[in-house]
Amino acid sequence: MAITDVALFSALKTRMNWLQQRQSLLAENVANADTPHYRPRDLSPIDPAAARRQQGGGGLAPVRTNPGHMLPGMATNGEARAKESDAFEVRPRGNAVSLEQEMMKVTETQLDYQLASGLYSRGIGLLKTALGRRA
Repeated sequence: MAITDVALFSALKTRMNWLQQRQSLLAENVANADTPHYRPRDLSPIDPAAARRQQGGGGLAPVRTNPGHMLPGMATNGEARAKESDAFEVRPRGNAVSLEQEMMKVTETQLDYQLASGLYSRGIGLLKTALGRRA
């Protein structure tokens, strides 16, 4: 049995690969901050449900059994949803990279990667302890 057969490690590996690709793309955005007509790019978030379906895992979908129940993603009456603004400022040369936004994304990605790698190493440590091979 490979370590990637464990669902936790597989999910962490996928997340770390995605974060690595995103960091590379954000670095390109920062490097092209002065390039005329350059538009910043970003990766779309990972959809865990789609990943499970792709791996053959079905899973359960929530069912609304009572009109008072809410489904995930539903807004209640009078409650505004926070939505991310994709609007960006375009400079006269046509460049739309905001260094402040890009650096915030870089920091967020770095923190997420540190969290995922920490969880991965803790999981390996737990497996070693369970096998009696703690060094």
